[in-house]
Amino acid sequence: MECGVTINIHAKPEKIWSLLTNAQDFPRWNSTVQQIKGRIMLGETIKLKVPYAPGREFKLKVSTFSQPDKMVWQDGFPLLFSGVRTFLLTPKPDATTDFSMVEVFSGIMMLMIGGSLPDLRQSFEQYAIDLKTEAERS
Repeated sequence: MECGVTINIHAKPEKIWSLLTNAQDFPRWNSTVQQIKGRIMLGETIKLKVPYAPGREFKLKVSTFSQPDKMVWQDGFPLLFSGVRTFLLTPKPDATTDFSMVEVFSGIMMLMIGGSLPDLRQSFEQYAIDLKTEAERS
């Protein structure tokens, strides 16, 4: 199962990257995130709370951190069930940046629980809109 979003942002990748990697500031600008604990850095584990899963805390490992263009968060157990979220920042010639975020769920447990997973499209779209709004703020 895969869910993704892409949006063009009128800001340089470095500005967007600084928003994506500042855990303490996330809840201020991102309505799809209630709380992030930890540091968003390579090899670190962060704890994330989101409105669409009340009472649940996701523990995510930052497995790729290639400043300022790619970051990957992942959780779970690869063969059983895992989620891998990839953030990409692609600079454009017009001084804008394409932001994309894709999450892929996989593993043998998908056969049993795949139908019960929430539809993340609306949350992903709101995440991208919130990021664009904050990055384009003067």
